[in-house]
Amino acid sequence: MQLNQNSTKLKFQYFMKAVIFDMDGVIIDSEPFWQRAEFEVFSSLGVALNTEFTNLTKTMTTVEVTKFWYDKFPWESKTLEEVEEMVIVRVMELIEQVGGEINGIESFIKKLKSNGFKIGLATNSPYKIIPVVLEKAGIAEYFDIIFSAEFVPLGKPDPAIYLMTSKELGIDPENCIVIEDSYSGMMAAKKAGMKVVAFTNGNQDVNLSLADYKMESFLEHQLSIFS
Repeated sequence: MQLNQNSTKLKFQYFMKAVIFDMDGVIIDSEPFWQRAEFEVFSSLGVALNTEFTNLTKTMTTVEVTKFWYDKFPWESKTLEEVEEMVIVRVMELIEQVGGEINGIESFIKKLKSNGFKIGLATNSPYKIIPVVLEKAGIAEYFDIIFSAEFVPLGKPDPAIYLMTSKELGIDPENCIVIEDSYSGMMAAKKAGMKVVAFTNGNQDVNLSLADYKMESFLEHQLSIFS
């Protein structure tokens, strides 16, 4: 299916039954929190962070990020598990303090739910962060399933997390729509056999090559593209 640049005119086929959201960058603008936590924690352990490497860690799970930095700048004072937990706790603190939920997300999900869609969440972030984000955004009650990559062998771009989410929703992959902002997330969804909406939120650098549709803002589109 060709990407339709005029997203206000998009109409999803009647057989679409579930919408699965990524979390970071779609429900919450959390990238600055992860960057800050990564810098604070790993630099305190003597890691020399640089832009070349931090660009690589953006799409990794926290387990992968911790091992990545340890392999390059091994430390002795703490275990990998302890360091990973330090990063997670710091991100949770920043979410609680700052928020960062994407504009329009609550009303958008409420309308999807009222229109009969099942709602899922599939994220590379650790499971314990998910309730904090959903409660902060005021949308916890609308999700039928929430899933973290820590419960599957590999995170995105592997399709396992999306396949597991659709299974738990009781909806076949071909009947699921995924809203993603990253190339690795879109790749995971496409490998799982799902339709992909690229959510840009005004970011002109989002790679649209794998997307079936594009959304620039929840505020501008609301339910019109799903009806």
